[in-house]
Amino acid sequence: MKENTSNKKSRHPAINTGTCIKLFSICCLLLLFSCKAKKTLIVKKVVIDTTAKAVDPKIAKLNAIRSAQNSFNTFSGKAHAKLDINGDANDVTLNIRIKSDQKIWVSITAIAGIEVARALITPDSILLINRLQSLYVKQPFSYIYKSAGDKVNYKTLESLLIGNVIPDFVNQNADVQTTTSGTVLSGNVAALVYKIMLGADLKSTQTNLNDQSEGETLQVTDSAFIQAGNRIIPSEIDMSSVVKDKKILVNLHYVKGEFDQPLDFPFSIPARYKPTE
Repeated sequence: MKENTSNKKSRHPAINTGTCIKLFSICCLLLLFSCKAKKTLIVKKVVIDTTAKAVDPKIAKLNAIRSAQNSFNTFSGKAHAKLDINGDANDVTLNIRIKSDQKIWVSITAIAGIEVARALITPDSILLINRLQSLYVKQPFSYIYKSAGDKVNYKTLESLLIGNVIPDFVNQNADVQTTTSGTVLSGNVAALVYKIMLGADLKSTQTNLNDQSEGETLQVTDSAFIQAGNRIIPSEIDMSSVVKDKKILVNLHYVKGEFDQPLDFPFSIPARYKPTE
């Protein structure tokens, strides 16, 4: 109970103005702090859009095509081959080894399994040795343009050897059509016009490349697919290339194919071999 001091002197010493201001300031600070501490925390709720977005059928198809191709670290295969350059035909056996995106190694043998040539192809270079004539070729990758045209890169060659769709052509600018026999992928990259026919399993059955301005065409037909481990590859690959006045026909018949086995890629040029173009 408060004591009535109306007629009495205060028993407490007087508080001066400066002290009152300090006390008032402290109380204000405590009050502000107290208000901040007691302020209700407002949480901004994130509204999640649960509406399913429509899937673009073209993008879905392109993704399905990519997924259907053979992904691998290494590949080795043996193929009987017929090579025809402007009517000059030869039957040989190819032993092919590939390290994905890095190198393609080919040993070419003729009668009685005697090696007549060997090649090592990388994204940047081509090395060839001709054992019959003791000659070698050491050139940049562009050397292959003489036979296949300048629209062929390393990945193109690697894809064609194992029956994959060429990756550059599976893009959003491509025209994708579904037919009764499968899917047709077509379009152009610069002056190169392409048309790729795919089977029901989205594996390539035919690839057509055409550059009319340069007089270059390439047609590759894949057929008679076989099992290679847990993957599928074409056992028959027919290639037809026209580069100006040079026509090359190649028929590959795979009799063996393996993926992701340890491989080596031996290649050396004997000191007595001479360079050639």
